Amino acid sequence: MATDPENTGIRRLIKATGYSWLGLAAAFRHETAFRQEVAATVMLLPLALWLGQSGLEKAVLISVWMLVPFFELMNSAIEAVVDRIGPEQHELSGRAKDIGSAVVLVALLNAAVVWLLVLAF
Repeated sequence: MATDPENTGIRRLIKATGYSWLGLAAAFRHETAFRQEVAATVMLLPLALWLGQSGLEKAVLISVWMLVPFFELMNSAIEAVVDRIGPEQHELSGRAKDIGSAVVLVALLNAAVVWLLVLAF
């Protein structure tokens, strides 16, 4: 497939940014978990800035939490692709969705452990 010679440089960057915003809007509109994580982010980011004792602690608290919505977006993308393939039950489809969900759970657990360690010591 040939690359569009007019879709390079800044034009490609602008288009890619637009597609990213469309993806964020779709996730916010269609994914309850993502909306909940955005609400948690609105509360946790200022809290991280307030509770972190150093720039490094603040960065760790923020970055470890931001992995949660990141992986939620990935999980939502996996679910959308699996659902697009077809509505019938299939072991591999279920496994893909379960693994995507597990990634979000691991990110949540990771964030909780890091926040506890940073704030407790």
